[in-house]
Amino acid sequence: MTAPSLTSEPQTRPVVRLRPKMDPRRIRHGFPWAYANEVVADRRTKALAPGTLAVLEDEHRSPMALVTVNPNSKIIARVVDMDIQARVDVDWFAQRLSRALSLRERLYDAPFYRLIHAEADGLPGVIIDRFGDVLVIQPNAAWADSRIDILAEAAMQVTGATTLIKNAGGRARGLEGLDDVTQVLAGQMPDAPIPVPMNGATYMADIAGGQKTGLFYDQRPNHALTKTMARDARVLDVFSHVGGFGLAALAGGAASTLCVDGSAPALELATQGAAAMGASDRFTSRQGDAFDVLGALGEEGAQFDIVICDPPAFAPAKAAVDAGVRAYERITRLAVPLVAEGGILVLCSCSHAVDLDKFRSACVRGIGRSGRTAALIHTGTAGPDHPLHPLLAESGYLKALFFRL
Repeated sequence: MTAPSLTSEPQTRPVVRLRPKMDPRRIRHGFPWAYANEVVADRRTKALAPGTLAVLEDEHRSPMALVTVNPNSKIIARVVDMDIQARVDVDWFAQRLSRALSLRERLYDAPFYRLIHAEADGLPGVIIDRFGDVLVIQPNAAWADSRIDILAEAAMQVTGATTLIKNAGGRARGLEGLDDVTQVLAGQMPDAPIPVPMNGATYMADIAGGQKTGLFYDQRPNHALTKTMARDARVLDVFSHVGGFGLAALAGGAASTLCVDGSAPALELATQGAAAMGASDRFTSRQGDAFDVLGALGEEGAQFDIVICDPPAFAPAKAAVDAGVRAYERITRLAVPLVAEGGILVLCSCSHAVDLDKFRSACVRGIGRSGRTAALIHTGTAGPDHPLHPLLAESGYLKALFFRL
């Protein structure tokens, strides 16, 4: 099997075709994927190397879009351009990156943000997070992984970044049949956490050994709202990672913050962040299983003015939805007794398979079964550096519910 051509001439590109009776309007109206059961799976299509550029046609052989093909994936074709003559080269990548950068520079006054959010930024399966002069790239689709060199060249050209890291962790790469080998593409791997200013707090991003790209930018607006409510508050941040909500609360004048997480390295980074803010005297941490710690705090009679639970995805796929919904209800029931009268409970979900209605219902059941009443005062989503593809529900994964109990 030959490697996918990076510079194939438009007239020599292979063709993949929708099956008979498959409605082509969805693709023509902007939906970015074609699934394996929607495409004619003949020998030529199955023989294409993952990442090959091809022309997607409808059943009547009318061209619809330029796609990349991965016969090993359930998402067999990803739309990269509606112009079937487009050349996917360094200039093509640079144009998409420049468009994405122009939005982020309007949104933020410092170069710390998600630069590329996959399909919504016109680069299917690609995630790029920026930490000043360092870019962390997750090429989670075969087409981008096979073109990582020209993608990296374009990213350096557009941003002026000096260090580029290819992060190969995560479930998505496995679904595409890709390796899990992280690489330094330019510069050197940072030998210490990178301080990231956000919402008046300082977060320590561990590019080399942290989760995902080192920091979660998506919760920025929800951190900001928590900050505005935090003056003189006692705050509990559960599943805190490097202190996302807790450090924002300290920046807002919280009287105290307790961060709870199962990862000792993550809590150490949170501790370093609090120190960098000059807030060590108001910061404590507790390592352990979140469910166990919540139960223990309840037995201790602990009370907080703001309690936040921001767990990892309890339902990473549709098969886990029922179990995930039960887990969200359980975490709510454990958190509610810790919230003082008139206090705020913030419950978050990053499970794209659990939609907002299911998540909200689970949280409301948990509150009600705990014997409390609540008002939902805000429903939050990811920040604008995580744009939503309007036809791709999966890109709207983050939900944050703010209740006053």
